[in-house]
Amino acid sequence: MECNGCEFKPELYYDAEYQIWLRLEEDDTLTVGMTDLSQAIAGHILHVRVRRPGTRRPPGKPVATIESGKWAGPIPNFMDCTIVEANEAVMDQPDLLNKDPYGAWIARVEVEGGGAQALQDYLTGDAAYEGYCDRARRDDIHCHRD
Repeated sequence: MECNGCEFKPELYYDAEYQIWLRLEEDDTLTVGMTDLSQAIAGHILHVRVRRPGTRRPPGKPVATIESGKWAGPIPNFMDCTIVEANEAVMDQPDLLNKDPYGAWIARVEVEGGGAQALQDYLTGDAAYEGYCDRARRDDIHCHRD
């Protein structure tokens, strides 16, 4: 599925601004990534920094920071979590987030209260798709692959 050329995965969970996606893993951790909309807004990603495994991140404190040629900022975090793992491939080759935003995850986190419980605050499926497309159209975001 897509909107304005931006890929959308209905099986994932999204924040209200469609900046990040989340996937529940079998061990109840969450994998965190950047949406296609976010990578398009950021432009060519040059650097990714993920907090050390074992680092607790309360709501509002990012799990990672991203730098591109035109933007530097946090990967938003809306839950109480602890970093379990950083994606070393993305840290070594940050533009993987541009090339494959849904395959190139950023970090895995363990959430206070459990990953499945935390996902109740996120959007998925048709409701997420509608909001994702609304954001792409409203902000005139178009995605392109290198």
